[in-house]
Amino acid sequence: MIEEELKKYIRAVPDFPQKGIVFRDVTPLLLEPQIFKNALEAMGRRFESLSVECVVGIESRGFIFGAPLAQMLDVGFALVRKPGKLPSKVKRVDYDLEYGSDALEIHADSILSGQKVLIVDDLLATGGTAAACETLVESAGGEVVGATFLIELLALQGRKSLITTEVHSVIDY
Repeated sequence: MIEEELKKYIRAVPDFPQKGIVFRDVTPLLLEPQIFKNALEAMGRRFESLSVECVVGIESRGFIFGAPLAQMLDVGFALVRKPGKLPSKVKRVDYDLEYGSDALEIHADSILSGQKVLIVDDLLATGGTAAACETLVESAGGEVVGATFLIELLALQGRKSLITTEVHSVIDY
């Protein structure tokens, strides 16, 4: 099973970035070209038939998986970043975190009206950032056809934040 094979390349780092958190480090997987390719194929396979027209990667590890996935699907790639990091006109969405708030931005010309978009990130936790990205894509005129993640932390129920989006994860913890 692909999930079990890929899990061998995910390093668990206890108490990072704070005590009580187990960080799922994908860098060992990235060091193995065939394993990385297998992960990308597993992330994208489900969406091949949906006529995806653009992949949107969420800063920063969503870039690592999103750009090659866009190439595999033969579509464009758009960046969703924290505020102030994109040099041209942007669309922005503010969203609430457990303790405070944050924002995401995308270049205003990244998504065409009606364009079918796949959201990509390395990990789905609480779903707040992914839901904000979904809102941002829709405000730019895109149609989110799915969201794919290498890893999902099931106990945090992040997929509940993406109410109307098909969510796919390869590895569940």
